Amino acid sequence: MISDLVIIGGGASGFMGAITAITNGLRSVVILEGTSKVLEKVRISGGGRCNLTNSCLEISDLVNNYPRGEKQLLGLFNRFSTTEAFDWFQEKGLSLKVEKDGRVFPCSDSSEDVISCLTDVAKNSGVKVLTNSYVKQIRKIEGGFNLLVKGDNSFKAKNILICTGGHSSGRRLAMSLGHSIVHPVPSLFSFSTVDSSLRDCSGITLDVQVKLNINNKKYSGKGPILITHKGFSGPVILRLSAFSARNLYDNKYKAELRINWLCMNENEARLKIDLFKLENGKKLIFNYKPFHKLPRSLWKSFLLSLNIDSQLKWAELSKTKKESLIKDLIMKTYLIKGRGPFGEEFVTAGGVSLKEINFKTMESKITKGVFFAGEVLDIDGVTGGFNFQHCWTSGWVAGKSIVLKYS
Repeated sequence: MISDLVIIGGGASGFMGAITAITNGLRSVVILEGTSKVLEKVRISGGGRCNLTNSCLEISDLVNNYPRGEKQLLGLFNRFSTTEAFDWFQEKGLSLKVEKDGRVFPCSDSSEDVISCLTDVAKNSGVKVLTNSYVKQIRKIEGGFNLLVKGDNSFKAKNILICTGGHSSGRRLAMSLGHSIVHPVPSLFSFSTVDSSLRDCSGITLDVQVKLNINNKKYSGKGPILITHKGFSGPVILRLSAFSARNLYDNKYKAELRINWLCMNENEARLKIDLFKLENGKKLIFNYKPFHKLPRSLWKSFLLSLNIDSQLKWAELSKTKKESLIKDLIMKTYLIKGRGPFGEEFVTAGGVSLKEINFKTMESKITKGVFFAGEVLDIDGVTGGFNFQHCWTSGWVAGKSIVLKYS
């Protein structure tokens, strides 16, 4: 028997592609998952809560969250974007909520409910899901393809949708079909630094402005930073790591990170300090700070790094020390020596070359009948929610396109 569609990979894009295809008219759809469990990345994402999309409604703003694939996603999101994904899950019985930062989670805060939604809909629609079915080889045959699966099983398919995420198996299969691969490198990770002055500030989060310099290639951003015991993390750092992923990799993760802890310019900081000094001359510098949003432990770390005495009063602060303090507060540079752990979604920058995909259909330009969706492509977002949105969108478009071949 030959199936209308065999999907390689039981992840987010694979399930969306399968459900879309079978509910729109395909008779036989099979998902082959190489491991013992489907939707594992959904399970662990968001600390087990699953940030499954974002509330960003303007497509022109939405695509700015993708370091690679922005141009291609512009067209795809015009067909199936965040609004459609939100409505799709709600219509399938999964209640969703939007948090203050725009991230969308199930109301239950459990990724298991997202998994149950997808697997239940797939099962009830007639999708056949087989785990421990690692695809070793794809051969072109008359009328479609023959897939050789570990254990010497084989499946015949009229169409194939490759949705293996960041796993090397999908890239290997794509290469065997004639595709070229953009070498995958890590994306979404924290930074490790040689500086130990902030070691006691681990766990602090605040909004900052940052500039990253990698051999004179510069990146900038603004947003929440998290001080860790080894360096820096948080949304603004993860975003920087995503956009600079290739340059950081090429430079062996060596870079300079300049942080403006106050989000103000030098003159504004000086004016605020001078005014505070004038009004609080008899108060101890360690106990009283002019910048209310700056956490006390962080303020003290700057004073200690400048060897300012703990009993020094504001009136006694020298001009030299004051200028050094201002520079540390608005343009302190930290040497980055490496990357910290991956973000929990284990995102990579790289994959099947976008030049070889027809983004109106998600079909290969190299081998007709072969489609791609999700992270196996050289597309990635700045957080898990944006990566999942790309999976829902590309899976949906691929599923629709395969159906249209037979209509």
